[in-house]
Amino acid sequence: MLAETLNNLLSGFTAFIALVNPVQKIFVIHSLQKQFDEKTTRFISIKSTITALVILVTFLAAGHVIFNYVFHIELYAFQITCGIVLFYNGLTGLQKGVFFRLDKNVSIKDLTAVPIAVPMIAGPATITAAVTFPPDYGPALTVAAIVLALAVNLVFMLFARRIGDLLIRFNLMNPLIRIFGLIVATIGVQLVLNGIGGFIADIRGMTG
Repeated sequence: MLAETLNNLLSGFTAFIALVNPVQKIFVIHSLQKQFDEKTTRFISIKSTITALVILVTFLAAGHVIFNYVFHIELYAFQITCGIVLFYNGLTGLQKGVFFRLDKNVSIKDLTAVPIAVPMIAGPATITAAVTFPPDYGPALTVAAIVLALAVNLVFMLFARRIGDLLIRFNLMNPLIRIFGLIVATIGVQLVLNGIGGFIADIRGMTG
């Protein structure tokens, strides 16, 4: 029983850590050092992580209600839309070597919420996972997997300046951004395919 629980926790954690993509945050936070000091970027990292955690747990607890009764949309429609957004973001990183360009007039309050907390941490893929994982892993294990993944992501964010400086020294920053852009774009395509699969299954269920 314990072995199965640990295996499920590891499986859920692995999925969430891949979707959160901590390495991407190195590039994001490192790019902020041109405008903010280290204390401010540390605050941004912690605040955005807490915001993302609240969002993911909220969707985990009430995702189906939010989708079906508040917005009247199906989960597969959300997956397809979010997959397209992820694909675009990944393609931008792949082609231009940057995931986003920061507005010089953006406030710290706005920055922690958008785009860092949403969609870079609590993004379309992680929100979808938060909604769909509980039936397979259970709510408690899913929450634990989210907390662990965000904790690891926060560590990467807190040390992003040092890691980024090291990558730049060895001319690795730009190639890695493009590689992870490809990965993000691929995740986007997979989300679209999953959404299409859900749509087809729903149609078959109604006609069967």
